[in-house]
Amino acid sequence: MRFVDRARRDRRTRHRAHRRHRSTPRGRRRVTGFAELLAESQVVICCGTGGVGKTTTSAATALAAATAGRRACVVTIDPAKRLADALGIGELSNTPTVIEGPWDGTLAALMLDTESTFDEVVRRHAHDDAQADRILGNRFYRNISGTLSGTQDYMAVEKLSELSSSGDWDLIVVDTPPTRDALAFLEAPKLLTRLLDNPIYKVVTTSNRGLIGVANRAAQGVLRQLARVVGAAVVDEAVAFFQAFQGMEDGFRGRAQSTLELLGDDRTSFVLVASPRSDTLDETRYFLDRIRAADLDASGVVVNRMLPGTGVDTERAAVIRAGLADTPSASAATALADLAAAAADDEDRVTDLNESAPDAVLVRVPMLSDDVHDLDGLRRIADLLTADA
Repeated sequence: MRFVDRARRDRRTRHRAHRRHRSTPRGRRRVTGFAELLAESQVVICCGTGGVGKTTTSAATALAAATAGRRACVVTIDPAKRLADALGIGELSNTPTVIEGPWDGTLAALMLDTESTFDEVVRRHAHDDAQADRILGNRFYRNISGTLSGTQDYMAVEKLSELSSSGDWDLIVVDTPPTRDALAFLEAPKLLTRLLDNPIYKVVTTSNRGLIGVANRAAQGVLRQLARVVGAAVVDEAVAFFQAFQGMEDGFRGRAQSTLELLGDDRTSFVLVASPRSDTLDETRYFLDRIRAADLDASGVVVNRMLPGTGVDTERAAVIRAGLADTPSASAATALADLAAAAADDEDRVTDLNESAPDAVLVRVPMLSDDVHDLDGLRRIADLLTADA
């Protein structure tokens, strides 16, 4: 077992490069548990790769808040029906659906519909119905509203901003898209403003006002080349789409700025969701670094599917296995030793991660005997998240 212990020390040494001292996120006082984190947050953003239980953790987080008497809404991006099934409802829509249950607060959920949310954004910022109808009826818009790169992230933060400004919710939990680039979500508010500030956009939208001259002729040359590839009708629709946006730029810029301020607010908490596997913990460190690059920090880390402890340390388990090697209990002793070693490895890896984010609340959620498939399962996860309370 000395070799195993030395290997663990080597892993910790390799991860020291990831450790850095940091202050409590954005000036907020340090919280001591997940329940306290929820009590002091108005927004919780759950980040992580796919397959680590992020959607379930997000729903259980909202349920924990509702149990504590708060009005909580979870926004999920996962199109699978398992969340709706677990919540005991037929399906989720793009508007909050309230779930009835034995909690003092309110629990609601919605599943992001990118295209519907984009339509709502257009109607919100249009000067009148006629302008909105021109955009919504444009074929170029209909083609890109659900497929443009980054649109899903943008609409997720747009929905967050909408729910936050409504005043209907004490806590909004966002289940972010399972992407490796955490900043795709954090930078999403800038997506449309970058487009609106693009010189090509300015050329296209002012071309009918006679203000461009040579630049306009150059742009038309580019558009003619593009038309040869995709067709003149497509280019005409694209130009009409951009021109229909005239006068809406300030509204989009103001919304982007307010959303960025919301993401950076002291009452917005970023929670990283992981499993104890080496690859997912490496991804979590990457997320941590990327979030810090945005001058933010993680308030919590939830590690799902932790192996249960055996109550016997690895050295003692090895002694037991050796002592029972030639007895009918040999297979049971081997299983005990293997489980003890695997659980110790999980704990070592999670400890390494915790040292990378010492101020974040760390929650270990044990591996369960079956998947979460109903409200009782979600309540169990919620209880495990807030067991420190």
